[in-house]
Amino acid sequence: MARDGLFFRRAGTLNSHNVPAFALVVQWLWTAILCLTGTYGQLLNYVIFAALLFYAFTTAGLFILRGKRPDADRPYRALGYPVLPALYIVLCCAVMLLLLLSPTTRTESISGLVLVLIGIPVFFLWRRVEAPTAAGA
Repeated sequence: MARDGLFFRRAGTLNSHNVPAFALVVQWLWTAILCLTGTYGQLLNYVIFAALLFYAFTTAGLFILRGKRPDADRPYRALGYPVLPALYIVLCCAVMLLLLLSPTTRTESISGLVLVLIGIPVFFLWRRVEAPTAAGA
């Protein structure tokens, strides 16, 4: 993302050992902040809802790409296609619904969803701000 101009440029640079050290420090800081905000169970509930959402979207992408590009080369096969991927999407959605309906996980699940949704306008804002500098590079 940094190399595409969608994150801090410095996060995309590698040090002398070919390691993105700055990006790792930023990730470490964010992880430390999250660890200080609650229990392990709360963090798990916070993250799992967003993860399941993206797992379901990724699997749905399989159906979309197969519909748009039916003749594309398929270097790997989706086991049980279309039944198993569809079942996986249904189960992801069921678990997300259960997380939202349960009073013990609702708050963290909604917080995780809100954090993901905040990323949408941030992405477009960052792209708009970085576009002139990326074009001049």
